[in-house]
Amino acid sequence: MKIPAALHSLTSSLIERNKERKRLRGPADLHYALADSISLLDAAAWQEVTAQAGFFMSLDYLSTLEQVLPVNLSARYALIFSGLGAGRQLLAAVYMQIADISLAQARPEKPDKPLDADKKWGLPIDQLAQAAKQRVLTCGNLLIYGQHGIAFAPDVDSKLAWHGVVEVLYRVRQAEKLAGKTHFVMIKDLHDPYIKQAAHLENLSYRYIETEPNMMLTLAPEWKNYDDYLASLASKYRANIRNAILKPVDEAGCTIEHLPDLAPHIDSIFALYKAVQVNAGFRPFELLPDYFLALQQVAGDRFRCSVIKRDGNLLGFLISVADGDTAIAYHIGFDRAAAADLPIYLRLLHAGIADALVLGCKQISYGRTALEPKAALGAKPQTFGIFVRHRQPVLNKLMKRLLLGIEHEDAPERNPFKKAKDGKDTAEAV
Repeated sequence: MKIPAALHSLTSSLIERNKERKRLRGPADLHYALADSISLLDAAAWQEVTAQAGFFMSLDYLSTLEQVLPVNLSARYALIFSGLGAGRQLLAAVYMQIADISLAQARPEKPDKPLDADKKWGLPIDQLAQAAKQRVLTCGNLLIYGQHGIAFAPDVDSKLAWHGVVEVLYRVRQAEKLAGKTHFVMIKDLHDPYIKQAAHLENLSYRYIETEPNMMLTLAPEWKNYDDYLASLASKYRANIRNAILKPVDEAGCTIEHLPDLAPHIDSIFALYKAVQVNAGFRPFELLPDYFLALQQVAGDRFRCSVIKRDGNLLGFLISVADGDTAIAYHIGFDRAAAADLPIYLRLLHAGIADALVLGCKQISYGRTALEPKAALGAKPQTFGIFVRHRQPVLNKLMKRLLLGIEHEDAPERNPFKKAKDGKDTAEAV
């Protein structure tokens, strides 16, 4: 009997997929160095393979971060090699974090409003939430958005290297059974070309999930300062910024300043960070005060902190760090009471533009959330996604939803810039 062409094609596809699954589920012909501290690995090898991976995969940054991680996070590291001895080839470096997370971290802190007891168990909801803990192994850095968990050697076979990455995650997960089961394995914040490179991981029961986009603002080469950015805007956008953001802050007696040294102000910085952090819907960790000081020290000239001051008091801050040509504006805090009357958050976003220009960057990564105000700046969405592998209980599905922010709106379309004579935006990407 003749097999229909469509059925034959489907059968062939399934056979090839099963072959690929079988190949991936077997051990890769690779070798690994795994460590609980980056100081236990070959420093020269790590520096070699991460040389082009940016600041957040650098030996100096990760060595510093290891000392000031939040209390519920711990780091793991790996180097992946092909071959042994003198002929070995270094393929990749992998940075991982293990987070112990409870459901109590999945709602804003409201100590003045205790929750009722659970009807089924007869216990306070807070007590149940604290007891419902999950252990998450993440390939990447939970303290920052972006792909900062994997560095590949130049011209590496991407399929082989990704096979090594997931085998590293498997080995770490198995080793961690002594401390408790790992409920989720997540490879976070991938964008192109990593999403395409890692697509075959679905053959290993990893699932790709698109998360909220990263909002990226391209800085035009002719912008030398913030006033140049303002001048590039269409008149209605420029007038709105001046009247609704800049003017109210100025008239309230506030100043925008660069903070060259955080140390004298660290208590205020941390209090402003906490004011925002405790109100978040999901708080997988809490930064330590020493973290901000350590970040400034290790980043050096890459670091900028803009603050809003009134009567000598800090009302808000934004920390940006240059990672190559990209300024990552990612730590923010502000006085919520003052923000009820003043556009402090929006003013800080604009301060990030001035800081990025001072840092000599070509673009700003504003991260996820608050898509509307970032789009109004001229930022465009960059697709972000994660690969996740998880077990099936209902509790894990709930944590999956909280961890990944699956439900989100698309970034709005905004074009605040003037049209040049050739019809292109004045801030069109180059």
